[in-house]
Amino acid sequence: MHPLIEITTVPIQIEMKVNHANLKYARGSANMEVSRDRGGLHIKSQPIRVNLDTFEARNSILPTPATSIKQAAQKGHQAVYEATAAYAQQGRMKMETKVGQDVIGQIAASSTGVGQDVNVNIEFLPKAGPEIDWQGGEMNIDYQMDKLNFDWRMEKMHFEFTPGDIEISVKQRPEVIIKYVGGPLYVPPSADPNYESTDVEV
Repeated sequence: MHPLIEITTVPIQIEMKVNHANLKYARGSANMEVSRDRGGLHIKSQPIRVNLDTFEARNSILPTPATSIKQAAQKGHQAVYEATAAYAQQGRMKMETKVGQDVIGQIAASSTGVGQDVNVNIEFLPKAGPEIDWQGGEMNIDYQMDKLNFDWRMEKMHFEFTPGDIEISVKQRPEVIIKYVGGPLYVPPSADPNYESTDVEV
């Protein structure tokens, strides 16, 4: 006996479309300013310095009034010391005089300088040399390179964000198809033209 019903199922058909998220950057313009700081070369030079002091040398040749007064005072003191020493020596000689000794002649000879070394007052001028002092030279070199300054000015950056989405569409709805594949049904069964009686005659 064959089945009378044929059942067919049709599955659902879905179409899915995905749009990804997107981030776009809108470029802005940038400005740059360049400025220059100029350097330079600076040289500072100080030559050697010589200090020459000739005061003492000139003063020994042509004394100043103050030096002349000082020298005259020293000579006066020296003359007093020498005269005092001479008078003391003469007085001692007179006190120690012996009979027959020519004391007066000795005193006269010592006073006149007979038989003694004579000082002719020879001096070498100038008596003192110049005082020489010096300070070393100096040189300073300062070099600075040029400097470049960069100033960037950028506009505000813009970003555009597109969120992602999912689109779902149903192309085919699910179905269940029931199909009767059998023949026609007669009620009562005897109405069927091909009906064969199954009754048994007695």
